[in-house]
Amino acid sequence: MNFKCNFKVALAIVSIATLVFFGWLFSTDMVLFDPKGPIGEAQESLIIISVILMAIIIVPVLLMSVYFPYKYRHTNKEAEYKPNWEHSTKIEVVVWAVPCLIILALGWLTYKTSFSLDPREEIVSDKDPMTIQVVAMNWKWLFIYPEHQIATVNEVAFPVDQPVRFVVTSDTTMNSFFIPQLGSQVYAMAGMENRLNLMASEQGTYRGISANYSGFGFANMRFQAHVKDDAGFDQWVEKVKTSESKLNDDSYDWLTANAKEQIKTPHPVTYFASVDPLRFKDIIEKHSGAQNGL
Repeated sequence: MNFKCNFKVALAIVSIATLVFFGWLFSTDMVLFDPKGPIGEAQESLIIISVILMAIIIVPVLLMSVYFPYKYRHTNKEAEYKPNWEHSTKIEVVVWAVPCLIILALGWLTYKTSFSLDPREEIVSDKDPMTIQVVAMNWKWLFIYPEHQIATVNEVAFPVDQPVRFVVTSDTTMNSFFIPQLGSQVYAMAGMENRLNLMASEQGTYRGISANYSGFGFANMRFQAHVKDDAGFDQWVEKVKTSESKLNDDSYDWLTANAKEQIKTPHPVTYFASVDPLRFKDIIEKHSGAQNGL
């Protein structure tokens, strides 16, 4: 009798803890499950479908891990006792067929999305993609707009419903460029060019981060991604162009030299009204050896 009471109490505690956990889980800001673009939406569906498929095995196993010890406890005299039992064809079929079907389903899903969610694959749209060059630095993000001849630090903006081609590199250690609500992340590596195609379907301000640890100032490698309508984006470009700063050799050396300051505090948002059109190319070639004729 005491065992039954204790079991019911334990089951009640587990149930309450589970409800509290899921209540907390869905009340938090889970940006991966609040996508604001087609890539983010596709990745959200991929995560949910994968979890559901794996839950087909995990949930029954968790339930049986509680049910079997309770049913076959030594005080339960009503439990069926079969000391000579050793095989069941039905059980063998279930424990082999179900996992194999789940693995096949996950394999097909992985194969399909490996192509459809390729970061380098351009997004189909009636608008031409905008190119934004991204440079990971210690410990800040530099954004260059070759089509507008402007540059910013720790802030990026682009129009809603327009594909954006992010061309990513690093002027320091390896980082990972990531706007969680828009989906995907790609590595930023010195001397190399990586590409990421994204599009936002809603206006707003979204958090951008580095998803790869890169040193003492890693926690401050954050930026804001502003998604605006066409008129709002044009106003933002004009605002950047009013800056008195220009991204030339001296200002870029200053960005490189003040890295120690960003270990404790994030670099402030900075605008450059003009930029050398070959700046991004020079950053890549500096690390690839092309400038030295190698």
